[in-house]
Amino acid sequence: MKYVKQFLIVILISFVGELIHYYVDLPIPGSIYGMIILFILLQSKIIKVHQVKEVSTFLIEVMPLMFIPSGVGLLEKWGLIKGIWLPLSVTIIASTIIVMVISGSVSQLIIKKGNK
Repeated sequence: MKYVKQFLIVILISFVGELIHYYVDLPIPGSIYGMIILFILLQSKIIKVHQVKEVSTFLIEVMPLMFIPSGVGLLEKWGLIKGIWLPLSVTIIASTIIVMVISGSVSQLIIKKGNK
């Protein structure tokens, strides 16, 4: 029953994020809104970590399975992609590096502020 309750908390927050996405005309996915809401609720101690820890761990463990449909979709659309694979690959690699650099910098900044 504990897992059902934890999963319902995560699903409810995800649903609220999707509602915000539906009503707010910004190009931000509902899942991002949901993660921000969950972060705020965890930081403000409205939701305690132990209330979502086990389900969160499970969802992270099965995350690779969530990429299978995307991979199949790419294979199905290969006819459209093969003409632009080089610029697409460069864009993906460049954006990945940018995200890694920014994420690492922000993480280091947070760690330094936490040590003070």
